[in-house]
Amino acid sequence: MILNNKLDIYNKLFPKGDILTDEQINQLKINGKSVQFKKKDVIFRQNTFTSHIMFVEEGLIKLFRDGGSDKSIILKIATPGYFLGLISIFGNETFQYSATAIEDSKVFFIDINTFSSILENNGKYSIFLLKEICKDSLNIFERTISQYQKQLPGKIADIILYFAEQIYNSYTFVFPLTRNELAELTGTTKESFIRTLSEFKNDKIIELDGKYVKINSIEIVKTLSKIG
Repeated sequence: MILNNKLDIYNKLFPKGDILTDEQINQLKINGKSVQFKKKDVIFRQNTFTSHIMFVEEGLIKLFRDGGSDKSIILKIATPGYFLGLISIFGNETFQYSATAIEDSKVFFIDINTFSSILENNGKYSIFLLKEICKDSLNIFERTISQYQKQLPGKIADIILYFAEQIYNSYTFVFPLTRNELAELTGTTKESFIRTLSEFKNDKIIELDGKYVKINSIEIVKTLSKIG
């Protein structure tokens, strides 16, 4: 789900109605703080201890897991309205991935003890967040399956759709990552990514100028994604 304005974003952080009480919202605000990050700033590193739950207020955050031989796997591009670190509350006390700012970003930090206390006393909020974890896990699962089962045109189509429909909500956008990072996100080599993306351009499926992308035929992109 793409959150289109700040009201949508903060309603997700502080859901009112019968999910969070005014007292619990105040607890989160009092024990939280907004922090600005510049492009390429590290927000947290893999295997460090979790002290806060983080919520993306503005910008884009790259979530990635370090691998061997200086390689990494990009798990997700986190957009405004996304919680960072939830898996550490339910699964492990250390971060299982790293996070860096792709562009100037703003993140709201909440003390993990305060957050855990509210979860222990509020089943509805726990279920609300558990659903967020499940949706996120399913998206990563589907993308992982895609990387193993699809041919290059299907993989590239998936990435184009990912940025168009899940990140920017627009058929015209600028890739926020390097070609190497895009290849990591796609699950292929840099050379293969560039070659296939150029084929999309030559076939007039997209317009491409550096990092600028304009989708000329969303129908073809979706078809390539579907047939793999």
